[in-house]
Amino acid sequence: MDGWLSEVQQRPALYVFCSSMTFRLIHRLLQTLPRPRTVDADPRKSWKWKNLSVSLVHSLLTGVWAIFCVHQYPVMVHEIRSSFTPLSYLLVIVSTGYFIQDAGDIIFSGYARESWEFLLHHAVVIGTFVYAVITSHYVAGAVIALFVEVNSVFLHSRLLLKLAGVTQDSRFYSINKVLNVATYVSFRLGAQFYLTWYIIYNYSWLDHALFFLISLMLMNIMILIYFYRLLRADFFTKYTHQNGVHKFAKD
Repeated sequence: MDGWLSEVQQRPALYVFCSSMTFRLIHRLLQTLPRPRTVDADPRKSWKWKNLSVSLVHSLLTGVWAIFCVHQYPVMVHEIRSSFTPLSYLLVIVSTGYFIQDAGDIIFSGYARESWEFLLHHAVVIGTFVYAVITSHYVAGAVIALFVEVNSVFLHSRLLLKLAGVTQDSRFYSINKVLNVATYVSFRLGAQFYLTWYIIYNYSWLDHALFFLISLMLMNIMILIYFYRLLRADFFTKYTHQNGVHKFAKD
């Protein structure tokens, strides 16, 4: 395993590229699967469906993978700068490839302007993950950050259900929205705030601490805004409509 790790660390760009191409292939394969008629009838919805489907595959894979990595080597939680395993390093490479592929899909499909917040998110993630891949530092931090993908499973499922025309009062949507909020708090907010606390607490001796702190603060602002929008849309829909806030109801 150590010999394999040494080989990958010598050519990280090659393996990130292979990961991107693999997710692009998954994107192509998912196009052959049947989709709801309401999705096929609208080009934007059709693209969004394919994009979210690939994102769901990534979340299912990397969310479980990240938890397994920490379970296998718990010290990563306390030593996010220097500790990692070959499996966790591979996880960061695979995920970096996905985010590059997804950013490219958004840009080259012509939806960059309306998806600017996702591109900003991806730019921050790619910047920090590439640093981890090249230097082999903060790999554990990237693994902990990927805990958010547990929540992303339900977040992407929620959007796919909305695209398919599933009503918010359906049983499946109701179960998903509760799990979505529960995992948002525990896995997304929990992971982000823990990493933020760790950087601030150990700021004096961590390498490039300012870079990571700025990146985390940007992410924190985005996830808190989206959490507010999510709560308004799924749990306070009636209140939202009464106050004329229509955008939140569509998130």
